[in-house]
Amino acid sequence: MTLLPWSHLCSAGFTLRGWHTPPSGKPLLHFIHGNGFCCRTYEPMLTLLAEHFDLWLCDMQGHGDSDHGGAFVGWNRSAELAVEAFVAGKAIFGQAPRYALGHSFGGVMTSLILAAHPQLFQRAVLLDPVLFPRREILKRQWLGWMVSNPLAEGTRKRRSQWEDRQTAFGRLQGRGIFQGWEEEGLRAHIEHALRDEPEQGVVLKCAPNREAEVFESAPHGLWQALSRIQTPVRLIHGDQTYPFVQQSAGRLSATNAHVTVEQLPGGHCFMQENAQLAAQRVVGSLLPQ
Repeated sequence: MTLLPWSHLCSAGFTLRGWHTPPSGKPLLHFIHGNGFCCRTYEPMLTLLAEHFDLWLCDMQGHGDSDHGGAFVGWNRSAELAVEAFVAGKAIFGQAPRYALGHSFGGVMTSLILAAHPQLFQRAVLLDPVLFPRREILKRQWLGWMVSNPLAEGTRKRRSQWEDRQTAFGRLQGRGIFQGWEEEGLRAHIEHALRDEPEQGVVLKCAPNREAEVFESAPHGLWQALSRIQTPVRLIHGDQTYPFVQQSAGRLSATNAHVTVEQLPGGHCFMQENAQLAAQRVVGSLLPQ
């Protein structure tokens, strides 16, 4: 898979960066990653998808090769900045059909984009999107730092640098969110989500504080936005994912007829546990026979 870099100085004053495949006339697939990762973390799945689609990969603020950009601009603004960058760059793909894909945080970003820009994509797949229940969103918005947030607290304490990539691989393999990942997926993460730093070895490109900022915040008007989606959406979640993801998936499909739900084996990062199966189901959902 050949990937070419792109960059966009966005209206928030920092530069978003990402990658795209050379235009080939295939349908175009826009992808956003999960919190703390970068798009190229998912290369095993994306390489398989590139057989069927041209790819536009967007690293969000403070992730991958995009600028840290100061304080996190929030979920809703982040979604609009991703659209801004995509609209600025998509002309090279001509009139190819456009589809959207997102995992976790990226799945919510994609949902917000579908609601606000119903003509931008013809179909979409959400991979284990963290669709917070209303009570969780209100808690984060109104109580914020006053309420314990184990994900954010754990993230801030997490190690962020290692002597070299092989050491990082050994320390992360089979642990935490990386439990059950295929070796190729973890090696892609080690290669692309870490950067070399003189005298420090390798360091996470996404600073733990940025990842924690995302965990401590929530999108505004999420469920109102979800109710407005008119694009056909397949929501795929793992059978061992967070309980609230499964519950929110059921609620969304029950209230919006444009959304259907499918379950695959695995946890929150099931696509990193079985890239081939995930890619097959994405293709089947976006390009139905």
